[in-house]
Amino acid sequence: MTDVMRRLALEAGDRIMEIYSAPDFEVRAKSDSSPVTAADEAADALIAEGLAEAFPQIPLVTEEQSDTHGQSVGTFLIVDPLDGTKEFVQRRGDFTVNIAFVQDGVPLRGVVYAPAKGRLFYTLGDGRAVEEKGPFEKDQPGEQVPITVSVPDNRGLMVVASKSHRDQATDDYIARYAVRDMTSAGSSLKFCLVATGEADFYPRLGRTMEWDTAAGDAVLRGAGGCMVRFEDHAPFTYGKPGFENPFFIAYAPGVLLVTP
Repeated sequence: MTDVMRRLALEAGDRIMEIYSAPDFEVRAKSDSSPVTAADEAADALIAEGLAEAFPQIPLVTEEQSDTHGQSVGTFLIVDPLDGTKEFVQRRGDFTVNIAFVQDGVPLRGVVYAPAKGRLFYTLGDGRAVEEKGPFEKDQPGEQVPITVSVPDNRGLMVVASKSHRDQATDDYIARYAVRDMTSAGSSLKFCLVATGEADFYPRLGRTMEWDTAAGDAVLRGAGGCMVRFEDHAPFTYGKPGFENPFFIAYAPGVLLVTP
């Protein structure tokens, strides 16, 4: 499964970069006013077809196919073919391809590929998370470097927050910690920065969907990290009605979480 997900993410990344590199591309608004481009749709078609062919027995949920959003499933594949469309449209590079496998509500496998950044993260069959070093060959993985979360110093934490969705409530919550440095990133890259130890925690006080988080969450868990609900620090699960997420905190286990 990891090999298939990895190859499809790389192939989708190629399609996305073809459009990203063009002089211009059309941006349309979906029913929820979020942007969508030809890159989202081309990547989605490629990934959905590849997953259906490889794993026809596993239900598929994907952002760009609204008819998949009404399912009630606990074990499924879930895809965001272009996470961070706003970053893509503004040509900031912080966008990713997200593919994950959820079993009984837990994201066990995940691939996060940031084609413009040249970074590729995924979980192996034994659950460990790695970052693969390029160049990325479709059918032959390159050097796989194991990644692990930081050992945080609560006297000065490294925080990563959303680039496009920061708000006052998030800033107020972060202010309750001793922060050494704060960085902004788009898309599911934030999970990967925590997974590699480049940041200690990532709070999100805003609306997200399961396809936004499942792949990054799988990588984070594979690196020894945690993902909990914001309001009560309860375990974060998948297969929720409508695949909508509550607010959450992604973090390295040594972070002393503040109760909201």
